[in-house]
Amino acid sequence: MNIAAANTDQPIPRHRVLAKVVGKTAARYDEVLTPDALLFLADLERRFGPQRRILLENRRLQQERFDDGEFPTQPPETAHIRNSMWEVDPCPPALQDRRVEITGPVDRKMMINALNCGAKMFMADFEDASSPTFANMIEGQINMFDYARGDLSLTTEKKSYALNEQTATMLVRPRGWHLEEAGITVDGKPMSASLVDFGLHFFHNGKLLADSGRGPFYYLPKIESYQEARLWNDVFNFVQAVRDVPNGTIKATVLIETLPAAFQMDEILYVLRRHITGLNCGRWDYIFSYIKTLRNHKQFLLPDRAQVGMDRDFLSAYASRLVETCHKRRAHAMGGMAAQIPVKNDEEANKAAFGKVRSDKEREAKLGHDGTWVAHPDLVPVAMEVCDAEMPSKHQIHKKRQFPRITDEAMLSPHSGSVTEAGVRTNIEVGIRYIAAWLCGRGAVPIHNLMEDAATAEISRSQIWQWLAHGANVEMEGGFKETLSTRLFERIFNEEITKLKSELGEAGYIAGRFPEAADIFTQTATAQVLPEFLTIPAYSILED
Repeated sequence: MNIAAANTDQPIPRHRVLAKVVGKTAARYDEVLTPDALLFLADLERRFGPQRRILLENRRLQQERFDDGEFPTQPPETAHIRNSMWEVDPCPPALQDRRVEITGPVDRKMMINALNCGAKMFMADFEDASSPTFANMIEGQINMFDYARGDLSLTTEKKSYALNEQTATMLVRPRGWHLEEAGITVDGKPMSASLVDFGLHFFHNGKLLADSGRGPFYYLPKIESYQEARLWNDVFNFVQAVRDVPNGTIKATVLIETLPAAFQMDEILYVLRRHITGLNCGRWDYIFSYIKTLRNHKQFLLPDRAQVGMDRDFLSAYASRLVETCHKRRAHAMGGMAAQIPVKNDEEANKAAFGKVRSDKEREAKLGHDGTWVAHPDLVPVAMEVCDAEMPSKHQIHKKRQFPRITDEAMLSPHSGSVTEAGVRTNIEVGIRYIAAWLCGRGAVPIHNLMEDAATAEISRSQIWQWLAHGANVEMEGGFKETLSTRLFERIFNEEITKLKSELGEAGYIAGRFPEAADIFTQTATAQVLPEFLTIPAYSILED
């Protein structure tokens, strides 16, 4: 679809050329991919795309320094920001009580159920919980369009879905700076996925949401530096001016889910101080980033994922620093996601899963977090009960606490524990199952009673890479230890593939895109240099 400019027979100057839609379109796509919206996207890409690319190159250069022996630390040039007194702008009424937030993809039915489930907030996720097919992304924008106008409903053969009179407040997570949207091009090149997701949402809904006090509110993912946060701030300033929305109306929460960003929390809050309300502990991506950032250094080798908990070592230090930093600047400190989900037809397993969620949320509330995340509506009451008991007020920002000094060394301290054959097998199986589902258009996938998304799949393949690269000693099921060599990995990998084929049948294995998923997992888990993201090579075959 190539939508021409409206109401003109004259050639359009280059600086007024629309973004071009090259993805396959369907019913109602023209309601969000309007000529004016495409002009807006093209303007965003031309203004901010060059700086985005510079910042991505800076990431690459920074990773080279980490590979050569430098370690993340607080920037010396911004010491005056860390040492001076300042606060972020006041939080709007709609975002003051964030005790329980539910997250999920931008699927229409899931959005309605999440908004109705009793959580205070719903984060609609265009990123890790959504597979970025062009259909998923644009239909998500249609859902956002309808929500802003009070028209979000769904009727199926079995049931009708509509919003309750009282719903959660909506926050939107666009895709990260590193991703591109192949379905929309500017000057013949794919657009920044961040600018597509944010731009379409703000263009169509920003003023409506602002006028009703419901937004526009965002979650910003995968930021690695305060310079990347400052680029978002520049985007916010521009779009508010262009769309006649008062400056400071946009409010964002930044996910601290990369290791470099954890050393720049003050700076990120500062550059976004007109537009930010808090930071979030994005724990799963953070574990992945820890492995990726420190990939060349054996002393940071991690044990099985199940042994890497938030209650100790680098994860505990990171959570404490986040709470302390946020409250010093009068911002919300948001907790992260427990991966457990309800277990059907097994009361004991279900009880254990709910117990783990309760324990995790109690830890967060006692530490000082002002809210937390859940992945399933049935877990909202559990998390809400914990939060209500620990903080009957809307948040804990003004509560005085004493924090031990968190050193940079503590922020890097690895978890002790073991690498087991079961852990290797789980990473292979979960990684392949998730990638296959992602290639089939599903971004949030229950596997073995845990909710897996792109972040947990990244942990699965990056742990295999780390264990192979550094020759981890694996505790085998026979009671002996064996180095994880290429030969051992290939044996276990082939055994897991055989199990999947036996379970699914040859036809189901092929139809479910498991051969492609297995190839992507192998490529990204065994490459000589750890690939930055598995979703980038996977995206190249997503629409095949």
